Amino acid sequence: MRTRIAEIRETDTPEAKAAIAEAADILKRGGLVAFPTETVYGLGADAFREEACARIYEAKGRPSDNPLIVHIAETAALNRLTEAADPRVLRLAEAFWPGPLTVILKRSAEVPDRVTGGLDTVAVRFPSHPVARALILAAGGYIAAPSANRSGRPSPTKAAHVIEDLEGRVDMILDGGDTTVGLESTIVDLTETDARILRPGMIGGEEIARVLQTTEAAEAAPKVTAAKEQEAEIALAPGMKYTHYAPKGEMTVVSGDKEQVILYINRRAAGSDKIIGVIASDENAPFYRADVIISCGSRTDAAEIAQRLYAVLREMDARGAEEILCEDFTEADSTGAIANRLRKASGGRRVFVEADGTIR
Repeated sequence: MRTRIAEIRETDTPEAKAAIAEAADILKRGGLVAFPTETVYGLGADAFREEACARIYEAKGRPSDNPLIVHIAETAALNRLTEAADPRVLRLAEAFWPGPLTVILKRSAEVPDRVTGGLDTVAVRFPSHPVARALILAAGGYIAAPSANRSGRPSPTKAAHVIEDLEGRVDMILDGGDTTVGLESTIVDLTETDARILRPGMIGGEEIARVLQTTEAAEAAPKVTAAKEQEAEIALAPGMKYTHYAPKGEMTVVSGDKEQVILYINRRAAGSDKIIGVIASDENAPFYRADVIISCGSRTDAAEIAQRLYAVLREMDARGAEEILCEDFTEADSTGAIANRLRKASGGRRVFVEADGTIR
């Protein structure tokens, strides 16, 4: 398959309109189009064409029980996706849509099983990226899309990442430049009395709880809790059950006393015959001695770390890092999204270094 690549920076130029129309036509005919959102690039198919959604799984090498997210470009589109009206959805939509929030709802009978992974729920998001919104509307209003990468790899935040993983596997890639958020959306399950965070993102649980509570009955308002994704036996939402975001080199997250973390990483690098990569903060990067050292941003800037993380993981692959030692970024990570992605990328490998040098 030859993959067509079209660069779009503004949606109102004649060239952009033509590219979006071409991409929409591909989707209507059952093809696959990769497109930018504010979080990561998505791999899209017509959400109501079962055979087209099946092609997503084939192109990505994605497990068949891992559900997709349906992307919409107007809140009214929810009416076709769910039969259960829930006032919480509209409150969250007013606060966070368009934006990086996905809601889990009871599905309508019209939603194909290929979209839901066989579950009785559907995941829905209204992205803010202008290219995504223009494409969704041009294609009929409903695009099912996971991240546009091979399954298990770091999610793509640049069109070049999509090309690396999926060129020849998809019909078209819309190059909208670098994504701005960099981590996948927060996923909130609204199918029970208490809302649950199934996947943390840059919209945190406290923000969601404030929107869902009412001033008249805050104490009695439904709670917002976090699901224990590591215990999930079924994939209730994307990112819960399977390995994700992993670089090729074995990765370990190192946390603890700042000076001892630097000493530990430098000792590991000096004593290894492998190509060692270090994912550092701006503040600490000058102190490391390793084969590959890449900063992910300031330790106090969660937005910068999130935006750069996946690109840094892919750069580690490009530079041949066989073992990766990554600083912990807890100081900036108020929502738990960065910690979640680091845990997934490292397969849970973690070292904590005490101020006296004790390792646990």
